[in-house]
Amino acid sequence: MTQPVPMTEVWRGSLLESLHLGHAVICDDTGQIVRSWGDPNATIYPRSSCKMIQALPLITSGAAARYGLNSEHLALACASHSGAAIHTDRVSAWLDHLGLGDDDFRCGPQEPSDMAARDALILADTVPCQMHNNCSGKHAGFLSVAQHMGAGPEYIDIDHPVQQACLAAFEEVTGEESPCYGIDGCSAPNFATSLHGLARAMAWFASAADRSDRQSEAAQQLTAAMMHHPELVAGEGRACTELMRAMNGRAAIKTGAEAVFVAIIPERRMGVALKIADGATRASECAIAAILVSLGILDPEHPATRKFMNAPVLNRRNIDCGIIKPAAGFP
Repeated sequence: MTQPVPMTEVWRGSLLESLHLGHAVICDDTGQIVRSWGDPNATIYPRSSCKMIQALPLITSGAAARYGLNSEHLALACASHSGAAIHTDRVSAWLDHLGLGDDDFRCGPQEPSDMAARDALILADTVPCQMHNNCSGKHAGFLSVAQHMGAGPEYIDIDHPVQQACLAAFEEVTGEESPCYGIDGCSAPNFATSLHGLARAMAWFASAADRSDRQSEAAQQLTAAMMHHPELVAGEGRACTELMRAMNGRAAIKTGAEAVFVAIIPERRMGVALKIADGATRASECAIAAILVSLGILDPEHPATRKFMNAPVLNRRNIDCGIIKPAAGFP
Protein backbone atom coordinates (compact mmCIF):
# COMPACT_ATOMS: atom_id res chain seq x y z
CA MET A 1 0.00 0.00 0.00
CA THR A 2 1.28 3.44 -0.93
CA GLN A 3 1.84 5.60 2.13
CA PRO A 4 0.32 9.08 2.62
CA VAL A 5 2.54 11.93 1.50
CA PRO A 6 3.29 15.35 3.05
CA MET A 7 0.60 17.85 2.08
CA THR A 8 0.48 20.63 4.68
CA GLU A 9 3.21 22.14 6.84
CA VAL A 10 2.75 24.29 9.94
CA TRP A 11 5.74 26.49 10.73
CA ARG A 12 6.33 28.52 13.89
CA GLY A 13 9.24 30.85 13.38
CA SER A 14 12.01 28.94 11.61
CA LEU A 15 10.89 25.52 12.88
CA LEU A 16 8.59 23.06 11.12
CA GLU A 17 6.26 22.38 14.04
CA SER A 18 3.69 20.05 12.43
CA LEU A 19 3.42 18.05 9.22
CA HIS A 20 0.17 16.64 7.86
CA LEU A 21 0.21 13.69 5.44
CA GLY A 22 -2.57 12.63 3.13
CA HIS A 23 -3.88 11.11 -0.08
CA ALA A 24 -5.48 12.91 -3.03
CA VAL A 25 -6.79 12.11 -6.51
CA ILE A 26 -7.77 14.20 -9.53
CA CYS A 27 -10.00 12.41 -12.07
CA ASP A 28 -11.12 13.33 -15.57
CA ASP A 29 -14.54 12.83 -17.12
CA THR A 30 -13.72 9.24 -18.10
CA GLY A 31 -13.03 8.38 -14.47
CA GLN A 32 -9.32 8.00 -15.09
CA ILE A 33 -6.74 9.41 -12.71
CA VAL A 34 -5.07 12.56 -14.00
CA ARG A 35 -2.84 12.90 -10.96
CA SER A 36 -2.62 11.36 -7.53
CA TRP A 37 -0.69 11.61 -4.30
CA GLY A 38 -0.34 8.84 -1.74
CA ASP A 39 -2.69 5.89 -2.27
CA PRO A 40 -5.60 6.47 -4.67
CA ASN A 41 -7.06 3.13 -3.58
CA ALA A 42 -7.19 4.08 0.11
CA THR A 43 -10.66 3.28 1.46
CA ILE A 44 -12.28 6.15 3.34
CA TYR A 45 -15.58 7.39 4.65
CA PRO A 46 -16.34 10.53 2.63
CA ARG A 47 -18.38 11.87 5.53
CA SER A 48 -20.18 15.10 4.62
CA SER A 49 -18.15 15.62 1.45
CA CYS A 50 -20.60 13.32 -0.37
CA LYS A 51 -23.82 15.13 0.51
CA MET A 52 -24.42 16.04 -3.12
CA ILE A 53 -24.48 12.30 -3.88
CA GLN A 54 -26.93 11.69 -1.04
CA ALA A 55 -29.09 14.49 -2.48
CA LEU A 56 -29.43 12.90 -5.92
CA PRO A 57 -32.58 10.89 -4.97
CA LEU A 58 -34.20 14.12 -3.78
CA ILE A 59 -34.41 15.12 -7.44
CA THR A 60 -34.51 11.79 -9.28
CA SER A 61 -37.35 10.46 -7.10
CA GLY A 62 -39.53 13.41 -8.09
CA ALA A 63 -39.69 14.73 -4.51
CA ALA A 64 -38.02 18.06 -5.33
CA ALA A 65 -40.51 18.75 -8.13
CA ARG A 66 -43.49 17.63 -6.06
CA TYR A 67 -42.67 19.96 -3.19
CA GLY A 68 -41.52 22.88 -5.35
CA LEU A 69 -37.98 22.90 -4.02
CA ASN A 70 -35.69 25.57 -5.43
CA SER A 71 -31.93 26.04 -5.64
CA GLU A 72 -31.75 27.22 -2.01
CA HIS A 73 -33.29 23.94 -0.85
CA LEU A 74 -30.86 21.98 -3.02
CA ALA A 75 -27.86 23.90 -1.63
CA LEU A 76 -29.05 23.20 1.93
CA ALA A 77 -29.44 19.50 1.09
CA CYS A 78 -25.71 19.51 0.27
CA ALA A 79 -24.75 21.68 3.25
CA SER A 80 -22.81 21.33 6.47
CA HIS A 81 -24.14 24.66 7.65
CA SER A 82 -23.21 26.79 10.66
CA GLY A 83 -26.68 26.93 12.19
CA ALA A 84 -27.08 30.62 11.38
CA ALA A 85 -30.52 32.16 10.93
CA ILE A 86 -30.15 32.04 7.12
CA HIS A 87 -29.88 28.26 7.48
CA THR A 88 -32.34 27.42 10.25
CA ASP A 89 -35.07 29.78 9.01
CA ARG A 90 -35.00 28.08 5.62
CA VAL A 91 -34.94 24.59 7.08
CA SER A 92 -37.85 25.47 9.38
CA ALA A 93 -39.89 26.76 6.44
CA TRP A 94 -39.03 23.60 4.48
CA LEU A 95 -40.33 21.41 7.30
CA ASP A 96 -43.50 23.53 7.58
CA HIS A 97 -44.08 23.05 3.86
CA LEU A 98 -43.86 19.29 4.38
CA GLY A 99 -46.23 19.45 7.34
CA LEU A 100 -43.47 18.21 9.61
CA GLY A 101 -41.56 19.53 12.61
CA ASP A 102 -38.26 19.30 14.42
CA ASP A 103 -39.26 16.05 16.12
CA ASP A 104 -39.42 14.34 12.73
CA PHE A 105 -35.67 14.78 12.31
CA ARG A 106 -33.30 11.99 13.30
CA CYS A 107 -30.07 14.01 13.18
CA GLY A 108 -29.94 15.17 16.81
CA PRO A 109 -29.48 18.70 18.23
CA GLN A 110 -26.21 20.56 17.79
CA GLU A 111 -24.94 23.86 19.14
CA PRO A 112 -24.57 26.24 16.17
CA SER A 113 -21.06 27.26 15.21
CA ASP A 114 -22.44 30.64 14.10
CA MET A 115 -21.72 32.96 17.02
CA ALA A 116 -24.79 35.18 16.53
CA ALA A 117 -27.08 32.14 16.56
CA ARG A 118 -25.31 30.71 19.61
CA ASP A 119 -25.61 34.02 21.47
CA ALA A 120 -29.30 34.27 20.57
CA LEU A 121 -29.95 30.86 22.14
CA ILE A 122 -28.10 31.88 25.30
CA LEU A 123 -30.00 35.17 25.56
CA ALA A 124 -33.29 33.34 25.06
CA ASP A 125 -32.25 30.79 27.71
CA THR A 126 -33.03 27.95 25.34
CA VAL A 127 -31.15 25.00 23.89
CA PRO A 128 -30.32 24.07 20.30
CA CYS A 129 -32.79 21.93 18.40
CA GLN A 130 -32.24 19.53 15.53
CA MET A 131 -32.67 22.30 12.97
CA HIS A 132 -29.39 23.71 14.27
CA ASN A 133 -27.63 20.48 13.32
CA ASN A 134 -25.21 21.18 10.48
CA CYS A 135 -26.84 18.33 8.53
CA SER A 136 -30.45 19.47 8.94
CA GLY A 137 -30.70 20.46 5.28
CA LYS A 138 -29.63 16.98 4.21
CA HIS A 139 -32.17 15.49 6.61
CA ALA A 140 -34.91 17.77 5.31
CA GLY A 141 -34.08 16.28 1.93
CA PHE A 142 -34.29 12.76 3.35
CA LEU A 143 -37.69 13.56 4.89
CA SER A 144 -38.90 14.94 1.56
CA VAL A 145 -37.93 11.74 -0.24
CA ALA A 146 -39.43 9.56 2.49
CA GLN A 147 -42.74 11.43 2.43
CA HIS A 148 -42.81 11.36 -1.38
CA MET A 149 -42.22 7.60 -1.32
CA GLY A 150 -44.79 7.03 1.41
CA ALA A 151 -42.04 5.35 3.42
CA GLY A 152 -41.75 5.11 7.21
CA PRO A 153 -40.38 7.75 9.60
CA GLU A 154 -37.08 6.03 10.43
CA TYR A 155 -35.42 7.31 7.27
CA ILE A 156 -31.87 6.85 8.65
CA ASP A 157 -32.18 3.05 8.92
CA ILE A 158 -29.89 1.26 6.49
CA ASP A 159 -32.76 -0.78 5.00
CA HIS A 160 -35.06 2.23 4.63
CA PRO A 161 -35.94 3.05 0.99
CA VAL A 162 -34.29 6.48 1.33
CA GLN A 163 -30.94 5.03 2.37
CA GLN A 164 -31.16 2.27 -0.22
CA ALA A 165 -31.71 4.95 -2.87
CA CYS A 166 -28.67 6.82 -1.53
CA LEU A 167 -26.57 3.64 -1.66
CA ALA A 168 -27.63 2.92 -5.25
CA ALA A 169 -26.70 6.46 -6.31
CA PHE A 170 -23.43 6.29 -4.39
CA GLU A 171 -22.29 3.06 -6.03
CA GLU A 172 -23.36 4.25 -9.47
CA VAL A 173 -21.39 7.51 -9.40
CA THR A 174 -18.31 6.17 -7.61
CA GLY A 175 -18.23 3.20 -9.97
CA GLU A 176 -17.54 0.90 -7.03
CA GLU A 177 -19.41 -1.41 -4.71
CA SER A 178 -19.19 0.12 -1.25
CA PRO A 179 -17.39 -2.32 1.07
CA CYS A 180 -19.04 -1.11 4.28
CA TYR A 181 -20.79 1.76 5.99
CA GLY A 182 -20.42 3.67 9.24
CA ILE A 183 -22.90 5.81 11.16
CA ASP A 184 -22.16 9.50 10.65
CA GLY A 185 -22.37 12.23 13.26
CA CYS A 186 -25.94 12.96 12.14
CA SER A 187 -26.93 9.26 12.52
CA ALA A 188 -27.28 8.59 8.78
CA PRO A 189 -25.27 5.80 7.12
CA ASN A 190 -22.06 6.91 5.44
CA PHE A 191 -20.85 4.57 2.72
CA ALA A 192 -17.16 3.86 2.26
CA THR A 193 -15.33 4.11 -1.05
CA SER A 194 -11.83 4.56 -2.37
CA LEU A 195 -10.34 8.03 -2.91
CA HIS A 196 -10.34 7.19 -6.62
CA GLY A 197 -14.03 6.33 -6.44
CA LEU A 198 -14.86 9.60 -4.69
CA ALA A 199 -12.84 11.63 -7.19
CA ARG A 200 -14.50 9.69 -10.03
CA ALA A 201 -17.89 10.66 -8.60
CA MET A 202 -16.90 14.33 -8.47
CA ALA A 203 -15.70 14.17 -12.09
CA TRP A 204 -19.05 12.57 -12.97
CA PHE A 205 -20.76 15.59 -11.42
CA ALA A 206 -18.36 17.93 -13.22
CA SER A 207 -19.17 16.42 -16.62
CA ALA A 208 -22.92 16.05 -16.05
CA ALA A 209 -23.74 18.69 -18.70
CA ASP A 210 -22.37 16.30 -21.33
CA ARG A 211 -25.18 13.82 -20.60
CA SER A 212 -28.97 14.00 -20.67
CA ASP A 213 -30.07 11.21 -18.30
CA ARG A 214 -32.12 12.10 -15.23
CA GLN A 215 -29.34 11.41 -12.75
CA SER A 216 -26.93 13.69 -14.62
CA GLU A 217 -29.53 16.46 -14.85
CA ALA A 218 -29.93 16.18 -11.07
CA ALA A 219 -26.16 16.45 -10.66
CA GLN A 220 -26.12 19.65 -12.72
CA GLN A 221 -28.84 21.19 -10.56
CA LEU A 222 -27.06 20.32 -7.31
CA THR A 223 -23.67 21.60 -8.51
CA ALA A 224 -25.22 24.85 -9.74
CA ALA A 225 -27.08 25.30 -6.45
CA MET A 226 -23.89 24.89 -4.43
CA MET A 227 -22.01 27.41 -6.57
CA HIS A 228 -24.91 29.88 -6.57
CA HIS A 229 -25.49 29.74 -2.80
CA PRO A 230 -22.08 29.24 -1.15
CA GLU A 231 -23.33 30.93 2.03
CA LEU A 232 -25.90 28.16 2.48
CA VAL A 233 -23.43 25.31 1.92
CA ALA A 234 -21.34 26.28 4.96
CA GLY A 235 -21.42 29.81 6.41
CA GLU A 236 -19.53 33.03 6.92
CA GLY A 237 -15.82 32.50 7.52
CA ARG A 238 -15.96 28.85 6.46
CA ALA A 239 -13.64 27.44 3.79
CA CYS A 240 -16.36 26.05 1.50
CA THR A 241 -18.22 29.36 1.43
CA GLU A 242 -15.21 31.65 1.12
CA LEU A 243 -13.33 29.62 -1.50
CA MET A 244 -16.44 29.08 -3.65
CA ARG A 245 -17.07 32.82 -3.57
CA ALA A 246 -13.44 33.41 -4.57
CA MET A 247 -13.85 31.08 -7.55
CA ASN A 248 -17.05 32.87 -8.63
CA GLY A 249 -18.95 29.86 -9.93
CA ARG A 250 -16.01 27.96 -11.40
CA ALA A 251 -16.14 25.07 -8.92
CA ALA A 252 -18.22 23.54 -6.15
CA ILE A 253 -16.31 22.29 -3.13
CA LYS A 254 -17.38 20.46 0.01
CA THR A 255 -15.64 19.47 3.20
CA GLY A 256 -16.27 16.42 5.33
CA ALA A 257 -15.35 15.46 8.88
CA GLU A 258 -11.94 13.93 9.53
CA ALA A 259 -10.30 16.14 6.89
CA VAL A 260 -11.95 14.99 3.68
CA PHE A 261 -12.43 17.54 0.89
CA VAL A 262 -13.83 17.29 -2.64
CA ALA A 263 -14.10 19.60 -5.62
CA ILE A 264 -16.32 19.59 -8.72
CA ILE A 265 -14.79 21.57 -11.59
CA PRO A 266 -17.25 21.72 -14.55
CA GLU A 267 -15.07 23.78 -16.90
CA ARG A 268 -12.29 21.20 -16.64
CA ARG A 269 -14.62 18.17 -16.39
CA MET A 270 -12.53 17.18 -13.38
CA GLY A 271 -13.18 15.96 -9.86
CA VAL A 272 -10.90 16.10 -6.84
CA ALA A 273 -10.95 14.11 -3.60
CA LEU A 274 -8.47 14.28 -0.74
CA LYS A 275 -8.10 12.92 2.77
CA ILE A 276 -5.62 14.06 5.42
CA ALA A 277 -4.52 11.00 7.36
CA ASP A 278 -4.64 12.55 10.83
CA GLY A 279 -8.04 14.18 10.33
CA ALA A 280 -6.84 17.80 10.66
CA THR A 281 -9.24 20.21 8.96
CA ARG A 282 -6.66 23.01 8.77
CA ALA A 283 -4.58 20.69 6.61
CA SER A 284 -7.39 19.63 4.27
CA GLU A 285 -8.43 23.27 3.75
CA CYS A 286 -4.87 24.20 2.82
CA ALA A 287 -4.46 21.16 0.57
CA ILE A 288 -7.69 21.66 -1.41
CA ALA A 289 -6.81 25.33 -1.92
CA ALA A 290 -3.36 24.35 -3.16
CA ILE A 291 -4.80 21.86 -5.66
CA LEU A 292 -7.36 24.37 -6.94
CA VAL A 293 -4.62 26.97 -7.35
CA SER A 294 -2.48 24.44 -9.26
CA LEU A 295 -5.40 23.80 -11.63
CA GLY A 296 -5.80 27.52 -12.33
CA ILE A 297 -9.27 27.65 -10.77
CA LEU A 298 -8.40 29.65 -7.65
CA ASP A 299 -6.35 32.86 -7.46
CA PRO A 300 -3.43 32.29 -5.07
CA GLU A 301 -3.49 35.94 -4.02
CA HIS A 302 -7.21 36.19 -3.32
CA PRO A 303 -7.80 37.07 0.36
CA ALA A 304 -9.91 33.95 0.82
CA THR A 305 -7.14 31.77 -0.55
CA ARG A 306 -4.61 33.41 1.75
CA LYS A 307 -6.85 32.63 4.70
CA PHE A 308 -6.45 28.90 4.17
CA MET A 309 -3.25 28.50 2.12
CA ASN A 310 -0.06 30.28 3.20
CA ALA A 311 -2.14 31.43 6.14
CA PRO A 312 -0.52 33.23 9.06
CA VAL A 313 -0.42 31.55 12.46
CA LEU A 314 -1.61 34.28 14.85
CA ASN A 315 -1.36 34.26 18.60
CA ARG A 316 -3.76 35.73 21.18
CA ARG A 317 -2.34 39.21 20.62
CA ASN A 318 -2.73 38.85 16.84
CA ILE A 319 1.04 38.59 16.38
CA ASP A 320 2.12 36.68 13.26
CA CYS A 321 4.06 33.68 14.60
CA GLY A 322 4.24 31.35 11.61
CA ILE A 323 2.49 29.98 8.55
CA ILE A 324 0.25 27.12 7.37
CA LYS A 325 1.31 26.24 3.85
CA PRO A 326 1.47 23.43 1.30
CA ALA A 327 4.27 20.96 1.92
CA ALA A 328 7.38 21.27 -0.21
CA GLY A 329 6.67 19.71 -3.61
CA PHE A 330 2.88 19.58 -3.10
CA PRO A 331 0.96 19.75 -5.28
